[in-house]
Amino acid sequence: MNSSPIRTTTDYKFSHALTGPYLPPPGKVPGWPFTAIGHWMIDVNGAAENWVRGLREWRQEHLIRIGFDDSIYRRTELLWAQRNFVHTLLMVEDRNFYDANSGRYTVDRYLDDLESRFGGIDSVLIWYVYPNIGVDDRNQFDLIHDLPGGLDGLRGVVSDFHRRGVKVFLPTTPWDNGTRAAGRPHWEIMAEHVKVVGADGINGDTYSGLPRAFFDACDAVGHPVVVQPESTAQAGDHILTWNVQSWTKKIPQDVIPIVPKLKWLEPRHIITIENRWSRDRNNDLQHAFFNGIGYNAWENVWGIWNQLTPRDAETLRRVAMIQRQFAPLLVSADWTPYEKTLQAGVFASRFPGTGSTLWTLVNRNEYHVDGDQIAIEHVPDTAYFDVWNGQRIEPRFDSVRAVCAMTLEGHGFGAILAVVPGAQSQDLDRFLERVRELARAPLRSFSAEWKSLPQEIMRVERTRRVAQASEGMIRIPPAEFDFAVQGVEIEGQTWEGLDVQYPWETSPRRSHRRRLSIEAFCIDRYPVTNAQYKAFLDATAYRPQDDHNFLRHWHNGRPHAGWDNKPVTWVSIEDARAYAQWAGKRLPHEWEWQYAAQGGDDRRYPWGNEWNPEAVPEPAYGRAMPAPDDVNAHPAGASPFGVMDLVGNVWQWTDEYADAHTRAAILRGGSAYQPQTSHWYFPQAYRLDQHGKYLLMAPCKDRSAGIGFRCVIDA
Repeated sequence: MNSSPIRTTTDYKFSHALTGPYLPPPGKVPGWPFTAIGHWMIDVNGAAENWVRGLREWRQEHLIRIGFDDSIYRRTELLWAQRNFVHTLLMVEDRNFYDANSGRYTVDRYLDDLESRFGGIDSVLIWYVYPNIGVDDRNQFDLIHDLPGGLDGLRGVVSDFHRRGVKVFLPTTPWDNGTRAAGRPHWEIMAEHVKVVGADGINGDTYSGLPRAFFDACDAVGHPVVVQPESTAQAGDHILTWNVQSWTKKIPQDVIPIVPKLKWLEPRHIITIENRWSRDRNNDLQHAFFNGIGYNAWENVWGIWNQLTPRDAETLRRVAMIQRQFAPLLVSADWTPYEKTLQAGVFASRFPGTGSTLWTLVNRNEYHVDGDQIAIEHVPDTAYFDVWNGQRIEPRFDSVRAVCAMTLEGHGFGAILAVVPGAQSQDLDRFLERVRELARAPLRSFSAEWKSLPQEIMRVERTRRVAQASEGMIRIPPAEFDFAVQGVEIEGQTWEGLDVQYPWETSPRRSHRRRLSIEAFCIDRYPVTNAQYKAFLDATAYRPQDDHNFLRHWHNGRPHAGWDNKPVTWVSIEDARAYAQWAGKRLPHEWEWQYAAQGGDDRRYPWGNEWNPEAVPEPAYGRAMPAPDDVNAHPAGASPFGVMDLVGNVWQWTDEYADAHTRAAILRGGSAYQPQTSHWYFPQAYRLDQHGKYLLMAPCKDRSAGIGFRCVIDA
């Protein structure tokens, strides 16, 4: 890599049409498949000088071509973006963020956990949209109002994050055009929301460069924010002018680290590496360190827990400590990647500043590398420090160069600071002391093993046993039942940790199969109706403590005329359990629901294996949520046992699962509402071998026009 005498290229001429998010590394022969073979032919040290010169010439021309204006980067109120190195996406359903039992946000608990494991975060994206959006017609802007306390509650959350020094982003999505129409441009609504809650930035989900309209709208209301797209892969480089931050996706794994184009064009542009499904994040963290950019420490991925391994967490802690300590250097206009190193497979970047210069080193080898690492042009009386290990370096001098030696772990990190006379501070001494204490434990002493997070099903108490089915119920006989089902989550592939973990399984996974002994039970012939739920309220005066959206479709405490025989909706799983307890019943286990719907012949739908449009309500493809059909409107949809209205009218609550971070309910049967325009909406599951996983946060947000329930009694 760095030791070969072969020069693969002698000059670099870069076209103004250079495409892609990354720059081609020095030493690469055009068209040469160096990711597979030929590493011995690559001479980065020999090629880097021409590479850097060529890229600087290209940068000067390209900034003119795109009309780059750096005025937003110089705005005082937005300078924090240049220190924003550790970012994360926070699912509002994360149990460390919101305590459903007390009904309170717990920002300190959330941040304390991150600080203890990897040193904390600089900014957070509060996520309340996908994957639940589309279960009814609430749009992305409605969902923020359905958080506990609405905008007032979120304003308190933002204040709590600010108290801990953490900046806050809110999300916006361009693809949400199938739910209720917003009625105004997205950027106007977002400007209103960020100003009300005091947020610091806007993240553009699936945006390849967030449009200037978002920045301008916030500026116009006197609340300037950092706009941050999920990607820039398809955007023109001109977006660099107002997108002062961005995410970048999976970094290539080749031995030569690569340079993101936007960071090269504007070193103050802090890119955040996002690789949410990765279980080994070392490559990403090395690239963040090499380029002086950020990392998205995203672990709760749509309710699937993908925790940083202990080694990755400790690596992030140390990388971020150095980045935060020397943040002004990492945005230096004279940043130079691919500084010459003395060891093969070790790469360095130089970040110069007034009075001091930082070199970040990454060892791309699997093995430790000892000894001389880099030779630095020496200025008399300069002091050198190993800021990865917290030690003073006493270099040997080779003519006019200071040769610095250290040990780099396999796939490890190093950092050298050169300080001219008079620039060393007590703050540096304190920092070195903290780093030295951490370095007592090498990264290799931390486990790199990834483990899925175990889940538990919520315990359901049996009801009193009955000999015969009561009115409105059907007795389901005992049986040996082949329970086979899979989750319809949009993302997650078939990786361990996805979907749920049944009591007989060792971990969560998408596909499930088990032969079960089903005891006899009685199940409601129809879902619970509005009239039945009204009787419950009349008898008990039940009112949930968190009553936002409770029976939202009723008027003056009762169903609309003609709605008595429609399934009750806008009830949380807690509201459904309250009704069941009053009625001497319980919610069904999912396998009971499926057996009552399927019988013993593995049929695809309650009525058979072929789709029958007469057996279900007509699907609704418009933006508005339709009224449910009456529960007895489709007798052709009966199951082998005569259970009705199982599929296609409203989803039905069954079991609840929880791990240390997320609660979720299994929904069965699907609904008539099928919003169009995007594949990101909550997917339907009409088939009896499919189920939906619905993330739970708080009743106010969980209640939906698309979810009802039915009950069972033990027989």
